[in-house]
Amino acid sequence: MKKFLISSLVALLMPLLSSAQGWPAQYGGVMLQGFYWDSFSETQWTKLEAQADELSEFFKLVWIPQSGYCGGKSMGYDDLFWFINYSSSFGNETQLRSMINTFKDKGIGTIADVVINHRKTINDWVTFPIEVYKGKTYEMKSTDICRNDDGGSTLAWANQNGKALSPNNDTGEDWGGMRDLDHKSENVQTIVKAYLKFLLNDLGYVGFRYDMTKGYAASYTGMYNEYAAPEFSVGEFWDGYLPTVKSWIDGTKVNDVVQSAAFDFPFRYTIRDAVNSSKWSNLAGSGKGLCLDNNYKRYAVTFVENHDTQYRDANNQQDPIRTNIEAANAYLLSMPGTPCIFLKHWIDYKESIKQMIYARQLAGITNTSNTNNMANAQDKNYYVQRTMGTKGAILAAMGSTAYNIPATYVLVLSGNNYRLALSKTTETAWVSKPSGEYASAIDVTFTAVSQTDDAQLVYTLDGSEPTASNGKKVNNGASINITDNCTLKAGLLINGAVSGVITRNYVVGDQPIEPFDPYEITVYLKDPTVAPNNWPRVNYYTWDSGDVQYNGNWPGETITATKEVNGVKFYYHTYTITSKDYYMNFVFSQGGSTAGNNQTEDVTHVNKTSFFEVTSQTSKYTVRDITDEFLPYVENKCDVNGDGEVTVADINIIIDQILKGGYATASDVNQDGEVTVADINKVIDYILTGH
Repeated sequence: MKKFLISSLVALLMPLLSSAQGWPAQYGGVMLQGFYWDSFSETQWTKLEAQADELSEFFKLVWIPQSGYCGGKSMGYDDLFWFINYSSSFGNETQLRSMINTFKDKGIGTIADVVINHRKTINDWVTFPIEVYKGKTYEMKSTDICRNDDGGSTLAWANQNGKALSPNNDTGEDWGGMRDLDHKSENVQTIVKAYLKFLLNDLGYVGFRYDMTKGYAASYTGMYNEYAAPEFSVGEFWDGYLPTVKSWIDGTKVNDVVQSAAFDFPFRYTIRDAVNSSKWSNLAGSGKGLCLDNNYKRYAVTFVENHDTQYRDANNQQDPIRTNIEAANAYLLSMPGTPCIFLKHWIDYKESIKQMIYARQLAGITNTSNTNNMANAQDKNYYVQRTMGTKGAILAAMGSTAYNIPATYVLVLSGNNYRLALSKTTETAWVSKPSGEYASAIDVTFTAVSQTDDAQLVYTLDGSEPTASNGKKVNNGASINITDNCTLKAGLLINGAVSGVITRNYVVGDQPIEPFDPYEITVYLKDPTVAPNNWPRVNYYTWDSGDVQYNGNWPGETITATKEVNGVKFYYHTYTITSKDYYMNFVFSQGGSTAGNNQTEDVTHVNKTSFFEVTSQTSKYTVRDITDEFLPYVENKCDVNGDGEVTVADINIIIDQILKGGYATASDVNQDGEVTVADINKVIDYILTGH
């Protein structure tokens, strides 16, 4: 009896013990990096939440930006508040919690971007915000800052201003952007631990992506994870040298147990070099990635692109995959490790990436699957890798088509410089179109992945399970035309039995998509040539949603057109929005041949008439959106009755709204949510000023 109880207890504890080891073993999920650089519009929490149904079919994890308030428009890497303010550039706290909960309900875990190497200060170099959470006060002090922070500049400032820093130097690499935290400090450790518990237990994240882990010793990641016990942890240890990344993973061990996975930068650089040069044989060789090492592939989070390597604009080209993007993702999704798909790639190549993920799922590839090279020909420039899953195997033939797919495999997907084939032992149906929305009718081709040569397929379009008597039978290679919304289920039909059933949900438009009607927008900049900024001139450097420069190289076009709006002078320029997803991006500057402190921060995703104001300057000028203050004066919102003029009749309508206690959006001229005397005053002012 005692032995039975002990065995039962061990069995119950196994999932807990497993989840505490950095990253689950035999994990078959795929992660989405749910943002890219400056994706403020695309990745609002509400927009991501709206995609939960689609995402849940393909991803088990979504990594999102650091979600606390950073003091202004930010990607989250200048973290400021950890506990009490979650109104970030991507949405407010209510929207964040709603998204995380919706993801959870759909089977998606949300990964938090944890930025604890450094932290932003307020007022001066060394003052952090004071936060009270659940009755406890959390405050970092100047003595929590590494003594050698910012190459000694912080210490010099502290000495001049009567402040004290930590006696300890940084345990990792220095970074001068913000204050580096001393993780030897008990206060820092206490606050970080509480913060991580808050992310997991209060906000509902399932795991962490640790930013800039080269900035502090790996042992602290181990300490924090051992305390917080996330289900998933991955460190951004940015290094392409495999032994160094392995050493970091080993450095996270607590009681000889690894506490965190790592992004597989060696693997990423191998793929980048191969695809950018189209030299596919370069994928061969040892030391090419964590995912190829049997002792570390469990802890490999593989990727081909992220927000730091992506192409941003002509002046910030970074280190991107420049060609063969589909092929890069095909190889990524065919390998061990946990793949992390970059959002821009998902958006641009969604249909093919969906099919790649299906192939991975059907073969049963996990982070600990075995893989081996099948062929590598430098003269014919191809490389072939086979990965064995729990249900079958997937063959990735990269490069030229000179390599012949073996007869024991079935080709299911191909594109420029890649072919994916499933082993016949997978025993599954396959169709040529993934779940998704289609503008018009689609042709769907059926493929039997089976060891039975004459296997048929059977399908239904109403979501019911296909059987030998329920559904339509088709031969291998047959196609059907789908014209309406449906749930297709298809399976192999062998000797009267159905197996290997797959499900695809199609939303099919019954009419052609209506053509987009282009429209003009005007971008206004409040006159910065007067005090306090006193710019000598105004330049707009502009690029569009496709990263195409609109008005030449830096510094762009000198703007001379001005307009007075409600008594305020603005410089302005007009642009044409040519499609639903099209937008413009800007840097406003004083001109000059080089970028620097004569320019503003980036202003992105502008697709409507907008007003901006240059405000304070640090390394770059910040920009404030003042559209709400001035747009009514150019969009004629004072024309309440819509007759094309602003008249006394418009005032009468607003008065009527007030007397009735009613509310009409058009009457709310000052956009404060009510129809008030202030609105009447605005209309009167509009008439008197002759607009």
